Amino acid sequence: MFEVVCITFAFFFGLAVRQIGLPPMVGFLGAGFAVNLVGFELGLPDEAHDILKHVSHLGVLLLMFAVGLKLKLSQVAQPQVLGGGLLHFAVTTAVLSGGLVLITGLVPATALMLAVALSFSSTVFSAKILESKRDLGTFYGRTTIGVLIVQDLIALIVLAIWAGQTPNLWALGVFALPLLRPILHKLLDFTGHDELLVLMGMMLALVLGGMGFQAMGLSSEIGALVMGLMLSSHPRAKELSESLWGLKEIFLVGFFLQIGMSGLPGWSDLAWALAFLALLPAKGVLFFFILILFRLRARSAFLAAVSLSAYSEFGLIVAARALPEWLVPLALTVSLSFVLAAPFNHAAQAIYDRLEPWLQRFDPRRVHRDELPTNLGNAQVMVLGMGRTGSAAYDSLLAVTDRVVGIDADTYRVQAMRAEGRNALFADVEDAAFWRALDCSSLRAVILAMDNLEAKEAAARAMRRKGYEGPIISHALYESHLDRLKAAGATHTYLTMSQAGRGLADHAARAIGLDALPDAPDEPHSEVETTSA
Repeated sequence: MFEVVCITFAFFFGLAVRQIGLPPMVGFLGAGFAVNLVGFELGLPDEAHDILKHVSHLGVLLLMFAVGLKLKLSQVAQPQVLGGGLLHFAVTTAVLSGGLVLITGLVPATALMLAVALSFSSTVFSAKILESKRDLGTFYGRTTIGVLIVQDLIALIVLAIWAGQTPNLWALGVFALPLLRPILHKLLDFTGHDELLVLMGMMLALVLGGMGFQAMGLSSEIGALVMGLMLSSHPRAKELSESLWGLKEIFLVGFFLQIGMSGLPGWSDLAWALAFLALLPAKGVLFFFILILFRLRARSAFLAAVSLSAYSEFGLIVAARALPEWLVPLALTVSLSFVLAAPFNHAAQAIYDRLEPWLQRFDPRRVHRDELPTNLGNAQVMVLGMGRTGSAAYDSLLAVTDRVVGIDADTYRVQAMRAEGRNALFADVEDAAFWRALDCSSLRAVILAMDNLEAKEAAARAMRRKGYEGPIISHALYESHLDRLKAAGATHTYLTMSQAGRGLADHAARAIGLDALPDAPDEPHSEVETTSA
């Protein structure tokens, strides 16, 4: 009965909020409150809370492992990450705790712990938002995740001090972990591509990272993150992350249900939650100016600040251990912050575009080294997105011209491409400043090889606004995407899977001595060339 109630409520609540433009996670939070209200009358067992707590913990571990797979160790050590995270925590804790004591008359110790709990941003929420937007590898996305990791470490230190616990002697084994990296890389090479790959990911995230670090008196979440970091440089790190995607998403549903089931709020809980929500914009504004202080451009600082403007699940962990009487109002605060932050995050780029003339006045004179402007040189073909598809297109074009340039928003990927001899540059195609500075007079073709459909549309429209009249070629995963790409300005589109199937059929025909397959006919109703099976 447990799974019947939880899955049914989660599905229909998630489906309902999706119809009004909110992400399903908001519906899962509402489903948690609904299950708490009527679930036990429907036969939910008494141990439902413990079951959901265990399921949600597995989801968080898998999420942290997936985040680790996409990070580099040097990322957390960057000034804007370490300094920004620590400075924001210090200012927020000092100002908020003092304000709570003066305005509400709370006991200083209680006010301090509430301020600490509210100073953190949600790792689960931000990571899922960035992942859904495919922005984890962008400069602002990596900055956001780095700040979240710093905050999580602070939270773990606070909890350890509050509980009076310290790591045991076995924690010294952490210093030997780098010696395991070659072994883990070899193990991943031998694992293959089937269910063993999934099991290896779960073993590293839940067993070695989760249980292993917990046995040493350390955080299981940090353990899962570290296991991911140790494999982040492996060529199959992305494949491993994708193999765990479905499991991670299912387990994280339990996380959001658990937050909603923390307790039913009363009027006083709602009043506190609304008061804390009123402070949420200040949280984002403080992040914005702190990141500007570390020489991030206004756009990167704004997008990162929006991503960090949601209260954290770690605040609930702090409350559960240190302030149990505040758990329900904080759970309501976290839930409502997700509801408010979700639409702002999805519309963050559009909001920035509207505010850009005002926000640009805060641009530092000397920008961060990872945000230097891009010059295309004499390139004739520009490939936007240098993942597997984009890099394959780039390499194939070298057979006919060496005037090719690849553009990607992931600075680490760009560095790897340059090390391999490719002409790759860093830029975010959704950054209006990139398009304003772009000189496309020498370009003869543009290839859209990004995964994100909205990014492709934005790039195509930007090229047309620049006055570029040449061909824009794009692939699409679904037929429903083709019309949107054409409307944005693409001249040549094709369905990825259909084209792959035609390629296989063409090889088969040649292998048995038949003529090559004829090209697919153009669509009679369209003025653009569209290739599909």
